[in-house]
Amino acid sequence: MAKKKTGKKIAAKKAARAPSALQVRRLVPGDLDAVVRIDAALAGRTRRAYFERRLAVALRQPELHVQYAASHGGAFAGHALARVLAGEFGRAAPALRVEVISVARASQGRGAGRALHRALESAARKRGIGELRTVAAWRDHGMLRFLDAMGYQLAASHVLERPAEGGGAPAAGVQMRALSAKDLDEVVRIDREVTGRERRAYMQQALDEALRESGARISLAALVDGTLAGFLMARADLGDFGRVEPVAVLDTIGVAPGLGRRGVGRALLGQLLANLAALRIDRVETVVDAGAHDLLGFFERAGFEPAQRLAFVRLL
Repeated sequence: MAKKKTGKKIAAKKAARAPSALQVRRLVPGDLDAVVRIDAALAGRTRRAYFERRLAVALRQPELHVQYAASHGGAFAGHALARVLAGEFGRAAPALRVEVISVARASQGRGAGRALHRALESAARKRGIGELRTVAAWRDHGMLRFLDAMGYQLAASHVLERPAEGGGAPAAGVQMRALSAKDLDEVVRIDREVTGRERRAYMQQALDEALRESGARISLAALVDGTLAGFLMARADLGDFGRVEPVAVLDTIGVAPGLGRRGVGRALLGQLLANLAALRIDRVETVVDAGAHDLLGFFERAGFEPAQRLAFVRLL
């Protein structure tokens, strides 16, 4: 009888230790040094400025960011950063875009990555979000194996890119300027005419962010005869998905129907490329639904080609 009690005590002690060995919590500003240290060890270079900006933006916009830390026995073991997609890339349903999952080499193979991902899934469900999305380089075999284990599938989307150079001459009769808060109604109108959906909430959020985060967001308006004819918004991506070189992600574009042949879209893209050159960003990327044939054709004519990254989706 005593032996059974002793055995039960040992089992109880093991069970008590197991959950405490791996813990997941919200990422906090005090984690910055640990995040940068793990990332630098994995990427081969430090990206402190990128993580400083991401943590600061997450504090200002908690409704759009989900960030977790994992620890083993109290030691920082890894982190995950994700952003809520409310309408980027023409999407109708919200998604959680997983942008960073990193685990320290000493903690790999011990479940930290899975635990971080489960925390992201739980956060998405609580927000009523039905899918997680991400992209990964096709040569990143470790990440591809992880995504496979987490239940991801190839998404019906194309990741396209082109050099941020050679924008060409501006289209005749199209004037360019930055978007302003006063453009919201016209932006919503054009988007509704293009997509057939009312997306005021998303456009309001995107425009507010573009005006507030001018160092990381680029927003452009195209005018024909003094009237808003199109708009574009892009994000300066300084480290998502393990990138070590800056890239611009074009996530929102709209041209008023009937003005497509006036060169409005071409003018917007040309101005974006000129702005990126000034920011010393040499590549622009976007994601296009496989069924958006007109948009795919526009980007193909604009010099975009398939990127060396694949799009993935995990349905919850």
